[in-house]
Amino acid sequence: MGFIFSKSMNENMKNQQEFMLMNARLQLERQLTMQNEMRERQMAMQIAWSREFLKYFGTFFGIAAISLTAGALKRKKPAFLFPIVPLGFVLTYQYDLGYGTLLQRMKGEAENILETEKSKLQLPKGMITFESLEKARREQSKFFIDK
Repeated sequence: MGFIFSKSMNENMKNQQEFMLMNARLQLERQLTMQNEMRERQMAMQIAWSREFLKYFGTFFGIAAISLTAGALKRKKPAFLFPIVPLGFVLTYQYDLGYGTLLQRMKGEAENILETEKSKLQLPKGMITFESLEKARREQSKFFIDK
C-alpha cells in the first residue's frame, strides 16, 4: 500500500515539476516577446521622430539655402554660402536615418562589435553578482546604522 501511494506521489510530483517547467518557459517566452515588442515600438518612434524632424529641418534648410545664396549673389561674397555645407550634412544624416539605410548599417556594425570586440563591452570589475550587491548593501546599511 505504501509503495503504491509513494509511486503515485512521485508521479504527481514529476507531473507538477513538468508543468512548472512548462509554465516558466511560457512566462519567459511571453516576457521576451513583450520586450521585443517594446523595442520595436521604440525604434518606430525614433524613426517617426527623425522623419518629422526632417520635414521641419528640410524647410529650414531650403529657406536658409535660398537666403544665403541670394545674399552671396547680392553682396558678391561667396562666404555666405559656407553655412550650407554643415547644414547639408545634418540634412543628409536625418534623411538617411528616416528613409535611408543608416539603421541597417548601425545594426550591422553593432553585430560586428558584439562578435569581434567583446572586450570593449565588459563592465568594470565584471558582471554584477548577488554577492557584490549584498556586500554593497551591507556596507551601506552599516553606514546608516553607525550615524
